[in-house]
Amino acid sequence: MINRVILMGRLVADPELKTTNTGISVTSFRIAVDRNYVKAGEQRQADFFDIVAWRSSAEFVCRNFSKGSLIAVDGQLQSRNYQTKDGQNRTAIEVVADNVSFTGERRDTAGTYGGGYSQAPAANTRAYGGSQVVPEAPAMPQQPAAYSAGSADDFQAMPLDDDLPF
Repeated sequence: MINRVILMGRLVADPELKTTNTGISVTSFRIAVDRNYVKAGEQRQADFFDIVAWRSSAEFVCRNFSKGSLIAVDGQLQSRNYQTKDGQNRTAIEVVADNVSFTGERRDTAGTYGGGYSQAPAANTRAYGGSQVVPEAPAMPQQPAAYSAGSADDFQAMPLDDDLPF
């Protein structure tokens, strides 16, 4: 049997870390995942998924993500039945996260989103008109001439009569 779910979306609220009676960390949060298609004349639709993370994954989520953060979740779909206070039976379907990770975007100290992981502008940044900071491209190390020229003299012929090592 296969039960695997991989989602990438934005948190709809700040996650809150809770602890069970036995001291295990847990958090529940909801993410909004945009649909890939948009009907002509309509706004983009999103699907909302409930996620549960346990132990170190729960602590990681609460420490590094907040409302609006882009998050990737890998886990298993799980359903559970429960009864409301007024006696009605309900079913909850949620993703139990096995792995949670960044998606290349992290909130900076001003509360805006950026493409990097640094909290403050790096040393190699350039300001354009006011407070907008755009990172410069990192300097590429100079490659040896043989690699850039692609010379066939850089390679040695392999004897074909030897046994292969694998």
